[in-house]
Amino acid sequence: MNETTNNKDKIYFVTGGGTGGHIYPAVAVGFALQKETDTDKVYYVGNPDNLEKKIAEDKVFDDFLPVNITALPRTFSFDFLKWSFKLTCATVKSIGYILKYHPNLIFGTGGYVSAPMLFAGILTGTPVVIHECDAIAGKVTKLVAPFAKSISVAFESVKDEIKSDKIHVNGNPIREEFLSTDRYHARQEWNLKDKLTIMVMGGSQGAKKINTVLVQCLKDLFKKYDIQIIHQTGLKNYDETVKELKKIYPHYTENSQYLIRPYFKKMYLPMLASDIAVSRAGSLSISEICASGLASLLIPYPYASADHQRKNAKEMEEQCAALYLDDTDCTKEAFMEKLEEIINDTQKMIELQNNAKKLVKYDATKNIVEQIKAVVK
Repeated sequence: MNETTNNKDKIYFVTGGGTGGHIYPAVAVGFALQKETDTDKVYYVGNPDNLEKKIAEDKVFDDFLPVNITALPRTFSFDFLKWSFKLTCATVKSIGYILKYHPNLIFGTGGYVSAPMLFAGILTGTPVVIHECDAIAGKVTKLVAPFAKSISVAFESVKDEIKSDKIHVNGNPIREEFLSTDRYHARQEWNLKDKLTIMVMGGSQGAKKINTVLVQCLKDLFKKYDIQIIHQTGLKNYDETVKELKKIYPHYTENSQYLIRPYFKKMYLPMLASDIAVSRAGSLSISEICASGLASLLIPYPYASADHQRKNAKEMEEQCAALYLDDTDCTKEAFMEKLEEIINDTQKMIELQNNAKKLVKYDATKNIVEQIKAVVK
């Protein structure tokens, strides 16, 4: 590393991508690092074809450094050999970035997108700090952990899976917008009425199963209850969902109490405007559900790596902070039954909301930044 003498001398690389669960914690920490008085520059490293590029550019990082890497193939095949070559090329490119910009530290949130830069950091002797977002440690986290200078985790249960004595249980970093807006002002932003509001979402990628079952239930829900529903379909599922709506509920466009969008750029607004969430069980979604103080029905994605979403959802259920519905059991009847368990029992809804709030670690970003600063000193 270069010797530095001025007050603003620290350069950081932040990496993580693919899904919002990896991107937003990385963005939250990177944004906080930018505000530190001794920070010179913060660069975001990610796949230019993924969501992280758009999000990082919106957050005005000093630059976005592209690495082309895709998810690890599930089987050993020719695709695995091609992926290994991609990983090698991306790691070499990442080493080039390190030699060019001389970062003081690399912060990564796990997942395949962060792998090349974290590996490059290890190979060049650049200090590495990582954060594991989920209740089960991912492959990249397990590989990098023995070399990391500090390890942050969101869940206590992950500590047993990682071989290191440098672990800090911080919770997931929460975007500051979730902490600076209230329900009243969030509803004003969307011209929503002051009535029971349900947010239905499938994470940054959307969830076809949740979209389908909601569309099947919409007419019944609006017939039985005076509610508002905010529906995020996911970008790739929007057209198909609208097609199904036109068949099953053709008058949905006339219902001012139903708001459907492919994606919300300011996700904190519809979440903070709501009382109940129906969601997949990615770690970030859960963290933001808790920060928003929502009662939730969690339907974990069944094909998540190491089945981590099921583990996340079960932990929430055990804390009496959410209801759980398995994806394979997510029929129209089961979905309505679970959702009505919250709608029809105000005391149950308040209990779930209060228990969710208790799980929020509001100092997660601050604590991770302090751990990073301790390493670069």
